[in-house]
Amino acid sequence: MDRIRHVALSSVTLPLDVPISDAKVLTGRQKPMTEIAFLFAEISTEDGHSGTGFSYSKRAGGPAQYAHAKEVGENLLGQDPSDIGKVYESLLWAGASVGRSGVATQALAAVDVALWDLKAKRAGLPLAKLLGAYRDSVRTYNTSGGFLHAPIEEVKARATQSLADGIGGIKIKVGQPDMKEDLRRLAAVREHLGDGVPLMVDANQQWDRASALRFGRQVEDLGLVWIEEPLDAYDAEGHAQLAAALDTPIATGEMLSSVAEHVRLIEARAADIIQPDAPRVGGITPFLRLATLADHAGLQLAPHFAMEIHLHLAAAYPREPWVEHFEWLNPLFEERLETRDGRMIVPDRPGLGFTLSEQCRKWTVDSVEFGKA
Repeated sequence: MDRIRHVALSSVTLPLDVPISDAKVLTGRQKPMTEIAFLFAEISTEDGHSGTGFSYSKRAGGPAQYAHAKEVGENLLGQDPSDIGKVYESLLWAGASVGRSGVATQALAAVDVALWDLKAKRAGLPLAKLLGAYRDSVRTYNTSGGFLHAPIEEVKARATQSLADGIGGIKIKVGQPDMKEDLRRLAAVREHLGDGVPLMVDANQQWDRASALRFGRQVEDLGLVWIEEPLDAYDAEGHAQLAAALDTPIATGEMLSSVAEHVRLIEARAADIIQPDAPRVGGITPFLRLATLADHAGLQLAPHFAMEIHLHLAAAYPREPWVEHFEWLNPLFEERLETRDGRMIVPDRPGLGFTLSEQCRKWTVDSVEFGKA
């Protein structure tokens, strides 16, 4: 029986090349995003196996994730890394007083992902194969070129480049104070791409129910793959009303931070496409529970962000999914994911298939170790 002998936790700050703005910025709810905070967990065992995982926060919360992980991390020592569910539960109980969602479990996500990475590496398999893949590639769409800070000509140019790079679909941001501007930009992108390219929009929770319905009705003829987060993330009833009223599918779920919160969406029939985020819901272990419920409900899956993790999870989902392409995390890793013919290819490397770069080490702002290296 193998045992965990060493755990290293690192707080890493990734700077973005340009400040990023979506509807939350244009409507005054947030400031432009300039960096992303990461929590990395590196776990090694007595038998010489190792795994790496991460969680993240796009704004406040990164230091809190690291602080919580640092408090409970020593509990990993001596445990069998194969018993991922048991290990996860032990960490939950170590921090039970702060609950089972949000920062409390996002801190555990990095550890959970690392344990799954370790397990797949030990088996000599990509994580998707360990989980039981349905496919060796997944449909992919790009988001990073469609933010609201970018002029429309830049959005179109970056969409063209994404398609040339083998990415299959394009998502742009909407939800500005003037809906007419959203409609103008969207029409320009659809005309630029033509009718055959999958196109999605993301409102980042900016509309009330009446505005979302008005927008949805005005864009029905554009053939959108989905309208994402038209309402507040916790308005399951409102999303359900939209899903019933519109032909265009409704997608949501990325901001929810537990399986229980997603269950409410599923039970309310509030989404046609569910968009969980493994680091946000607490890791791969809870994500897999959620995926089973989503499949049982007949939902499509399009995990949010973190393609380095979600490619494997989407490949193991029974229904044909989508994976969101973001190149922002590339500097953190030595390896790159391949896109071809509109799909993202599952790497044949064991585990997640990534090693941390020297640049990632340089961006480390704090770290702690438990056990013997």
